[in-house]
Amino acid sequence: MNKYLNDNPGGVPRETFQEMMTKLKHDRIGFLEDFGKTFFGITMVNHPVSAPLLQYYLNLGTHASAKATQDCMEAFAYTDFTHDMKNINVPTLIIHGTGDKTVLIDATARRAAEMISDSRLVEYEGSPHGLFYTEKEKLNTDLVAFIKEDLSKIMAG
Repeated sequence: MNKYLNDNPGGVPRETFQEMMTKLKHDRIGFLEDFGKTFFGITMVNHPVSAPLLQYYLNLGTHASAKATQDCMEAFAYTDFTHDMKNINVPTLIIHGTGDKTVLIDATARRAAEMISDSRLVEYEGSPHGLFYTEKEKLNTDLVAFIKEDLSKIMAG
């Protein structure tokens, strides 16, 4: 399983995932609560989502078993899709927040945009990983525009 990191030198350091796993095993509920705050970009001065929404996602996470949560983290940490990305041959829209502390943009979205030949990277300045909620209007607008643009290319071609 750790071999994937050897093939991905620009990825997240192994120690980062080991530290996360230790925290997860020690206090899974506390880890999930902190993870949710990071996921949605909660800081001392920034609260882009409500406390009930955070509680909702915490409740969802706590319904998974401890083993499933750990397995999910291992899959997230050690699966390398770089070889798969070279085979993507359809127009691809990559949207990523520059403030994402869950999945860092340099190690993921920017690298993916370089590897996928017909891709477009749209960066949301300062947005967290949970931008599907914090930037929902902008995200929907960008998704619809991309789909319409691609459809018009297909119809013209």
